[in-house]
This record gives sequence, structure tokens and C-alpha cells, in this order.
Amino acid sequence: MQDFLVPAPEVADALAAGRPVVAMESSLIAQGLPQPHGVETARAAAAAIRREGALPATVAVLDGVIRVGLDGDQLARLAAGPALKSGARDLPLAVATGADAGTTVSATVRVAAALGIRLFATGGIGGVHRRLDPAVAAPADVSADLPELARGQVAVVATGAKSILDLPATLELLETLGVPVIGYATDRFPAFYAADSGLPVPHRLDDAAACARFLQVHWSLAGAGGALICQPPPAASAMAADEMAALVDRALADAAAEGVSGQQVTPFLLARMRELSGNRTLTVNMDLVVENAALAARLAVALTI
Repeated sequence: MQDFLVPAPEVADALAAGRPVVAMESSLIAQGLPQPHGVETARAAAAAIRREGALPATVAVLDGVIRVGLDGDQLARLAAGPALKSGARDLPLAVATGADAGTTVSATVRVAAALGIRLFATGGIGGVHRRLDPAVAAPADVSADLPELARGQVAVVATGAKSILDLPATLELLETLGVPVIGYATDRFPAFYAADSGLPVPHRLDDAAACARFLQVHWSLAGAGGALICQPPPAASAMAADEMAALVDRALADAAAEGVSGQQVTPFLLARMRELSGNRTLTVNMDLVVENAALAARLAVALTI
């Protein structure tokens, strides 16, 4: 493993000393946000983590090596591309072929779990996709994020799941997989761009100490995997639920009309919503990533106290 999974020296030192570390994905930089917004958001999130007393550790594959903790030049290289989009299943191929790749939630959870990094900050997790054409019978499209969350002992801090998904089905599957879903100071399951999806969260905790205690107990039980800690998007930039729903419906209709399928669905929908909203969804996305990074850092610090 030492040949292809390499933490940066400060990350390795922090883990060895038991200091708080927060993992971050890199697909946000390589594929998720247009440049320069992707790399700017990653840098702002890393700065927020440091301000809260933890160490940021962005995960990516560079020249076939899984790097944990990127410097400025590495972030810029990933942003410039080209880079593959790597979920958990794709990591071995990216390593074996010497590729560059941005890691998604599933891949980042797998790497974080392998190193014992307990907190991971992202925007929104993947889940159960809506059918682009409800009249066509087909197996449900389910993100690899969910089973990976069930396996790895990592707490993912996110603004719920992406609003383009079937959110009730996503929550149901998280329950089936045994992944606890906690609302941080909220009773409502966030819908990425909007604070309230119309669905309740199963459990609510109101401060970092309570979350840390919950995670300690959760991970002390045999067979426990990850957990999802949700907070709403910042109120200053969050969208109203009905406004967001209209954008999602329009983007879904456009995707169906253009025959978009497979791994291209999510990037198409998010890009279309940015266009339709005049980049408002981009602003919300950037803001919530930074806020989630700050919360993940507070939880990581609380776990070490």
C-alpha cells in the first residue's frame, strides 16, 4: 500500500499524533465546478478547516499515486486537467494505469477509512437517482456513495444529498444500509441548494460535543460503518424549495430530451441548473462546501478532546 497510497508528511504526522484531520474529495475540483471556482472553493474549504484547528487532506490520484493532502501546485494541476473521475471501483484502474483522477465521495471515503481519517467534508452525497423517463422500466441507478458509506468508518458532513436525486428513496436506502443520518441543529433533511427537502431527518444533534459522543458510541459497536451528518446550506445563499424544484424538473426534462445517461447524468444536470439559475446554484454550492468543511473540522477536533 505504501507504494500507491501516500499521505503528505503533515497528514502522516497528524495521524500518527492523533491530531484532527478532515478528508476532502477532489472530483469537485476536477469535474464538479467550473474553473477557477473549483480550485478556489477547495482552497477556501481547506482554510476553513485550518481555522477550526484541524488539518485538511484533499484526496486525489496523481501519476497513479493516491495522494492524501495536496499542495498548491498539485491542486492547480488537478484543476487544469485532464483527469479521470474516480469512484471507489475506479481507484485500482487509475493507480494501475498511472493516471490523474479526481476522487468522488465513494473513493474518498474508501481512502479515508484506510488511513483512519474519521471526518470527511463534501457538498452533497450521491444517492438514488430519479428516472429520466418514468415510463421506461429499468433498474434503479444508485450511487456507489451509499454502500461505501455503509462500509467505511467515516463521518461524512454534507448538505444532505444532491437535489437532483430521489431523496425519499435515498433516505430509505441509507436506513436499509444501516447508515445513521443526523441533522446538525436541524430537524429537516437538506436538499443541497435548499434547506428543507420536505423530509425529516431521523435524528438531530445540536453541538459538536454531542456529535462526537454519538460517533464514538457508533464506532464502538461491532459492524458499524459510516454516518451522515447534515447541515443546511448557508441562509444567505440558500434557494427556496419551490425555486429549486422547478430548476430540477427543467434540467431533468432537458436531460431526457438529449438522451443523457450513466455517469454523465449528474454533471449534465448540475451544469444545466447553473445555466438556468444564472450561476446562482454555483454560489450556493461553493458556500455550502466551505461551511461543511468548517463543521467537519469542529467535529474532528471534538473527537480528539
